[in-house]
Parts: sequence; structure tokens; C-alpha cells
Amino acid sequence: MPVVDSHMTQKDLLEVEPPFIPQGAFAMVRRLDLPPGDPGIAPHRHSGPVFGFMLEGEMLFELEGEAPYPIKAGEAFWEPGGDVIHYTVSNLLADSWSRFVVVMLCTPGVEMITLVDDEELAAKQAERIPAQRSAGS
Repeated sequence: MPVVDSHMTQKDLLEVEPPFIPQGAFAMVRRLDLPPGDPGIAPHRHSGPVFGFMLEGEMLFELEGEAPYPIKAGEAFWEPGGDVIHYTVSNLLADSWSRFVVVMLCTPGVEMITLVDDEELAAKQAERIPAQRSAGS
């Protein structure tokens, strides 16, 4: 088919090479809505890589080995999944909802989200990197 000029614009938002894609992986697309000021889910892991796009609002995002940082509407993000702990995904706005969409590559037969137990969190607490920039900057 010939290419038709649709006047569509394109903008690359994120390009990464995930460390692994689970054998037999399937993709799941999910929208998540965080109420105003919501602290989000407890520290957890995903069975495979996660790629996301912030639709509206602003959230604080923290992965193991990285300082927490804000993600604003219109920005893309990702996490490798597997053994990496996802510490924080909270709504930074006290008066508005924050919404984002994720594409998760899931491992068959493994829960998409596994909470990290208190013992492991305590053992890794000293390794967490403090925030290097303030939320909203």
C-alpha cells in the first residue's frame, strides 16, 4: 500500500534494551490511576520488563539502584523487572489524580507483582539511594 500523508506527527519517547525478556512472555497493557496524594503500592518486583507513559499528573518513581525522581505527564519510563525492586510509585499531587499506562512483559505462571518482604527490605535499606533532586523540579 502507498504511504498516505496523514499529517500525523511522531516523537520518540523512550528507547531501551531490556536486560531480558521472559521465555514465553505475553504482553499486558494496563492503566493505573493514583488518587490524590496516594502512596502507591508497597515495594515489589515484576516478573518481566515494564514500559510506561505518564498520561496526567506526576508521580515519584524509585527503582533499586536509583535515586527517586518525579515523572510528569508526557514522560515515558521503564523498569527492567526480574530481581530489581520497585520501591516507590506514588502520586506527588495532593489535589489531583495521576494516571499512567504500562506495557508489561509477563512471565507465564508467575504473578505480575510480587511484594518484597520486610526482612529483605530491612537488609537492603542501607543500599537505597537518597533523592538527588526534589520532587517537582
